[in-house]
Order: sequence, then structure tokens, then C-alpha cells
Amino acid sequence: MTVLDLLSVTPTADRRTSTPVLTAPTRGWAFLGRQLACLTAAVAVYFSVRSLTAGDAATATAHAHDLIGFERALGIFVERDLQRAALDLDGVSHVVNAIYIYGHWPVIAAVLGWLAWRRPAAYLVYRDALIVSGLVGMLIVAVFPVAPPRLMDLGFLDTVTSGTHAYRVLQPPAFTKPFAAMPSFHVGWDLLVGLALVRESGNVWLRAAGRALPVLMVASVVVTGNHYFLDAVAGDAIVLASLALVSWWRARSSVRRTSSRSSGGQPGGGPVPLAVGRAGEIGGRSGGAAEGQSRAPFSAKRRVPAGRPSQPSISGVGSAERLRRRIPCLRDQDSIGFATRPDLEERH
Repeated sequence: MTVLDLLSVTPTADRRTSTPVLTAPTRGWAFLGRQLACLTAAVAVYFSVRSLTAGDAATATAHAHDLIGFERALGIFVERDLQRAALDLDGVSHVVNAIYIYGHWPVIAAVLGWLAWRRPAAYLVYRDALIVSGLVGMLIVAVFPVAPPRLMDLGFLDTVTSGTHAYRVLQPPAFTKPFAAMPSFHVGWDLLVGLALVRESGNVWLRAAGRALPVLMVASVVVTGNHYFLDAVAGDAIVLASLALVSWWRARSSVRRTSSRSSGGQPGGGPVPLAVGRAGEIGGRSGGAAEGQSRAPFSAKRRVPAGRPSQPSISGVGSAERLRRRIPCLRDQDSIGFATRPDLEERH
């Protein structure tokens, strides 16, 4: 079983019949508007909080020395040598600067916009994973600020600041602090959207771009002097853990809601989550499931006494559900249903 199998994120149905899509009123411009407002608010909060909690220079520099010492103990402190070797090649600085600047927020926005329009059920999962990982990142920056290599007196060059002003337009200094190298969400969030392209797109070139993007961003953050290798590792680990957590939570909540509807005497009880395979691909085969078969990730066969509403089996689920229903951009997941999607049957 691969990482992609473990991080299956949306319900899928039979390969020859259907895949999850969002039914009205969730799909459409209203849905896009709500999601744009939600993500804009989330990004503003992320940068605002991070700018207020990034710590002082002395603490961040001390933490950076600790991190470098740990990398030296592991034998992986080679960022300075890699930067010098790369910058000896003509044109490399322009390439890595472009990847660092335009391969982050513009790509994230484009992929999330595409998901919201074409794969809204999957979009909700990647959106939640981005928000959860951002919350974890804010906490780490608050308690463990780290100065990036370019601000350390170790011979690193700041290629982005010296070579272009475009990055300060996309990410104004007023919203950021320099001592937030750990974790690297340039790497982590590019991994998230890379996974989205690999799992959700039927285009071979987009899937190839999804595989290349996280690797190119690791090279970029190192050669530009913005992050250490361990920053990239931490960013990827937080994103993968957030994606797995969101996937589990949504599957658990979906089964709970279906169980509740069924116990209330509603025929069918709404769409039942089936086997989770490759998100957006009809009929995943992860875990050895045969072609055309489906299986629930969690059992929905819960006995509930007649006339008694189903209760969540996990403490806090009910409160979280009530809070979620009060936020418009988080209510959209209630409209997930199944519909025929023959356009995904042929994938290369």
C-alpha cells in the first residue's frame, strides 16, 4: 500500500457508473464565492498571526543554530554547498527564484480554483487539510521561531531579495516576519496541491506536473537560501498528517450522518460512503478491492433503538458539527452526492 492509498480522500463509487460530485445548491458560482471568502479569511488570519508571533532575532538565530547542529549530526547540512554549486551555473538563480515565487501561491490558487469548479467534493478535503496544517504551522512559529539560512552569518545568499521584487508584491512584508523558516509550507503546500493534481486530474501532463512540483520546490527553497532541509521535511510531514486526519474525520462524520438518517426512518439515508480509492478517480483498487466492488471505510451498521436519534460515538463530534453548520463555507460538504461522471472513465 502506497502513501497515495493511505491518503485516499473522497468517496468513490463503481468505476463504470459514478463518482462523487456536489449537488445543487453547492456547485456553481455561489459555492465558489463562499470558498473564496473562506480561504481569503484563512490566509489573512494565517499571515496576521504569524507576523505577530514570529519571535525575536536572538531566539530565532539560536534555534537556527540548534537546527543546523542537528542536521550536522545527521550528516545532511549541505545546503550552503548546494547553493554555491547551483549558483555557479548560468541562469539557475533566475529559475529557482521563479519557482519559489510563482510556484507557490499562484499555483495553490489555480489548483484550488480548478478543484472547486471541477472536483468540489475533493476540493473540500484539500481545503480543510490546508487550513489544519496552517494552524499547526502557526503554533510552531509561535513557540519555535527559526531564522532562515539567508539571515544567518554562514555565507548564504538571498537570491530572491537581490534578484527580484515580485515576491514582495505577492507576499507583502507587512504580513510576514523573517523568522518563520520552520516549517516550510512552500514545500508542504506544494506537496498538497501536487497530490491533488496526481489524484484528481485525468491529464497526463498535469499529473506529471503534480509529481515534479514538490521536488522542484525543495530544490528552490534550498538554493534561494530560504529554508533548511529539515524545514521541508517538517512541512511535508504536517501536510500529510493533516490530510490523513481530515480524510478520517470526513469519512467518520459522513458515516455518522448516514447512520442518523437511516435510524430516523428515511429510506436510503442519503449517499453511503464507499471504498476510498484514488480521489476523483472512479473505482480505486486500494487495499486489494476487486474491480467494481466497494467497501465502507468504517462500518455504518450501528444498532440504534427505535425512536432514539443516533449519537456520535466520538466526544466532541456533535459540538464540531454544530459549529461547522454555522459557517457557510463549511456547510457545503453536506451536499455531497453521487452522479454519473463518464468523463473520468478513460484515464491514461
